[in-house]
Amino acid sequence: GLSEKMSAGRRTRRVLKEVSVKQEINKIPEKKEDVKVEFIKSQHNPLLSSISEHRWESMQTFNPAVIQINGTVYLFYRALGDNDFSRVGLAVSHDGETISERLPYPIYTYYPHEKRASHRARKTSHAFASGGGVHGGCEDPRVTVIDDRIYMIFVAFNGWHDIRLAMTSISIEDFLAKRFIWSPLQFLSDPKVIDKSGVVFPEKVGGKYVFLHRVFPNILVDFEDSLDFSDGRVLQNKYAIHIREDIWDSRKIGAGAPPLKTDEGWLLVYYATDDRDASQYKIGIMLLDLENPLKVLYRTDAPAISPSEWYENVGHKAGIVYPCGAVIKDNKLFVYYGGADTFVNVAYQDLDTILYQLKHQNVVE
Repeated sequence: GLSEKMSAGRRTRRVLKEVSVKQEINKIPEKKEDVKVEFIKSQHNPLLSSISEHRWESMQTFNPAVIQINGTVYLFYRALGDNDFSRVGLAVSHDGETISERLPYPIYTYYPHEKRASHRARKTSHAFASGGGVHGGCEDPRVTVIDDRIYMIFVAFNGWHDIRLAMTSISIEDFLAKRFIWSPLQFLSDPKVIDKSGVVFPEKVGGKYVFLHRVFPNILVDFEDSLDFSDGRVLQNKYAIHIREDIWDSRKIGAGAPPLKTDEGWLLVYYATDDRDASQYKIGIMLLDLENPLKVLYRTDAPAISPSEWYENVGHKAGIVYPCGAVIKDNKLFVYYGGADTFVNVAYQDLDTILYQLKHQNVVE
């Protein structure tokens, strides 16, 4: 009788152990084979479009940089008017998805000093123009808050041949008071190199200011001691984050928005084109190491945002989604982008979802 009881006890413990193991196994989520990073495009898109009554923004409004101050989102968008000249306009959103205020005048204008020298030069300007605007101006701004100032980096184009990254800044106090008193412009890039898509991190990394910019086809990374370039020094193009062969970002890549700091790393929204169809611009995400931004921890294997809606395919140039700004608001990642070089749009997703998808993706386009 005793041996039977002991045997029954062992069987009971074995069954309980098996049940416990099964319960633990059931707690582990099955690894999905089709996880990809995906955003929800706002039902309010396009957030901004041109206003024919405003000559300075009567043609196109697109490629918005953004910052967030006290929960309010400010959109610095590129505007093209009937003189085909690029300026920066300002709109405000309290919820990230709808526009609550839009200024009827530009907040920044870059007037090139060098004039076009000949009729032949005017003909060649199309080769350098980005998104229209063959008469030059301030193209594709990106903005970053560092301490008590807002730094804006943009492509300064003289309408002829000179394309350079430039930077200006304004105090937060003046900006919020609508006193648009910008600092003198400083050039960041070599005049002999076509350099675009410049951003600066919102804080120092390893005691250095970190800049990302694009010289075809890669994202370049520079570490600088100072934000003062008045001595004429330029970014040195020493380090790079490279394109990848045979994938959606195989032709060229560029920083979209200034990186956002998360517990998992620096979250970088970037754009890319593919050798299979270089006319299509798409958006992806990278996660960079917090202490060494040259180290890419994760990177989207398929586009997170692709040009599928009418406001991304109807306008100056079809098939374009081009990001210039992103914010984390209420634990959601909002990505602001130009559609078809004509409209301002936004897409969003829960930040934790984005980070999970980024780390568990298995899909390669």
